[in-house]
Amino acid sequence: MTNPCIICVAITGSLPTKENNPAVPITVAEQIESTHEAFEAGASIAHCHVRDDQGKPTSDPDRFAALKEGIEKHCPGMIVQLSTGGRSGAGQARGGMLPLRPDMASLSVGSNNFPTRVYENPPDLVDWLASEMIAYDVKPEIEAFDLSHIFQAAKMHKDGRIRGIPYVQFVMGVKNAMPVDREVFDFYIHTVKRLFGEDAPWCATGIGPNQIVLNEWTISSGGHARTGLEDNVRLDRDRLAPSNAALVKRAAELCDKYRRPVASCTQAREILGLRAA
Repeated sequence: MTNPCIICVAITGSLPTKENNPAVPITVAEQIESTHEAFEAGASIAHCHVRDDQGKPTSDPDRFAALKEGIEKHCPGMIVQLSTGGRSGAGQARGGMLPLRPDMASLSVGSNNFPTRVYENPPDLVDWLASEMIAYDVKPEIEAFDLSHIFQAAKMHKDGRIRGIPYVQFVMGVKNAMPVDREVFDFYIHTVKRLFGEDAPWCATGIGPNQIVLNEWTISSGGHARTGLEDNVRLDRDRLAPSNAALVKRAAELCDKYRRPVASCTQAREILGLRAA
């Protein structure tokens, strides 16, 4: 394979704390520094959440603005992808950062179970978030926790609620949602290609110890990879990951193993059809 592999780094998320791993970046300044290290290690997308002064998840647009500004300053050309996830707020507050015009934003197009609650994505909120992404020229990353989410993204693309070929990310290993299953993974790939075309880009992520499993499956299958402390705080059962950059380097080593160059930011933008930085 010679097609470049995009590496996305999910730098902090909503759940990990410094008690889980002291390397988890919480403040905006910590996140900018951690993202810069990951950028230098080969990451071309930063998937971003922000925390409040108590370290709790928030959708505060001002904090997102400060993080976006810092990443753009210190990581030239890096794709900034802001989260509209439900752990950080409720209702339309989840999209309050979209007027900042990030390159991308996550979009969950359906609901599913999480470990202790339902991750609610009602149709009216999904449609509003999608319309805001069109209004501000933000490319959605479809976070597919279930096969139905891929089909819903296809329906939204067909009727114009999602513009351009959707970039679908398979999320596997969340308790009570889709487990890590190779046959399901392969069927997801087949489904994306059938619905969006053979050349449609796709991504995958695994939670906890499944991160490295999904990294290898994805890179060896021609997809793009997500890693980072949001999804996994360990290198293995005996060692904490010392940084987001260490997890990016591990993914980059798999790219080398499967003879796929790590995509530059410019290449990643071309693959995803994004505007120039």
